Amino acid sequence: MLKSLPADVRPYRRTPEFTESTIPKGLLKEHTTKPGVWGVIHVTQGLLEYRILATVPERHLLTPDKPGIVEPTVPHEVAPIGPVRFYVEFHAASPEAGDPHP
Repeated sequence: MLKSLPADVRPYRRTPEFTESTIPKGLLKEHTTKPGVWGVIHVTQGLLEYRILATVPERHLLTPDKPGIVEPTVPHEVAPIGPVRFYVEFHAASPEAGDPHP
């Protein structure tokens, strides 16, 4: 998992905060972001498992101090580890970089 976003991306949208009982089913199974769209999974309380389902699968435990970076088009899913609260912030290249927001 990458430790940070590319320098040329900026936030443009975020989800509501989810809990272990309100996580959309789509986030619990394999899904991707669109080309050029990055995500940052911010845990505000508890623990969340972030699984990157690439050629070499990875598993990461996300905490309030350790967000998860979602790369464009890379398959991934999440799973709550007990009570959790989190949201996803979406990023794309800034207009100054020449790419429109998705």
